[in-house]
Amino acid sequence: MAVNVRHRENVVILELSGKIFGPAALEFKKTFEQQIASCTGTPKFLVDFAHVTIMGSSGLGALTGAYVSVEQKGGLVAIINVGTNIQNLMIRSKLVETFEPFDSEEEAIEALNAE
Repeated sequence: MAVNVRHRENVVILELSGKIFGPAALEFKKTFEQQIASCTGTPKFLVDFAHVTIMGSSGLGALTGAYVSVEQKGGLVAIINVGTNIQNLMIRSKLVETFEPFDSEEEAIEALNAE
């Protein structure tokens, strides 16, 4: 698993690739936590799953934990490019309403900055 971090219009974008489970989920969690800690002001995150081949429950746990941390700081988390595997995992975990996926990076950034 790899995480590419970039910034656009006051939003931290985490581009994930590969498999997110086990040790890779811990790496994702650590990277996300580091980015949360480095935020000044209201944290806004966009997680891009375009290049994720599979995500397990540990990856979903890392995402959910980061979501709670961001929300506690008054911030927001959006997701894009959610494949069938991840969408089904979110449905089974009853988190589909927590993580509403956006159709594009532009749409997600616009929504994050509108809040």
